[in-house]
Amino acid sequence: MLLPPGHEKTELIEVVRITDPIRHMSSPDLVGDEVAIWEAARVTETLKSVGALPDSPLMRCFFPGWGIRAHSASGLLFQVAFCFQCHGARLWGPSVPDELDSIHGFDADSMGARGLLARFRAAG
Repeated sequence: MLLPPGHEKTELIEVVRITDPIRHMSSPDLVGDEVAIWEAARVTETLKSVGALPDSPLMRCFFPGWGIRAHSASGLLFQVAFCFQCHGARLWGPSVPDELDSIHGFDADSMGARGLLARFRAAG
């Protein structure tokens, strides 16, 4: 899966359990219950996992259950809402160029995606 330019500036990640998945098709903000704040090595590990997610065709539902907000020292960089059912991840935010601001397909059945989902569940 693609990460936006500047993702390496991420210093903090908020893990969000999405409470209203339907609104995330075009919402300006990732909304839900913040379940964890990850810093340092967890940030590096998470971004490496997200960046390594293999591509996959999108299915239809897009009802994301988990998301992340990535922050630099100066503020929000980007947000990702993950739907592990339809294999879609919406990427958006201030550092995301227009051509990447969309829903991207990822293989939710891959080992990397299953590991990422397990980390989200363990946090929340």
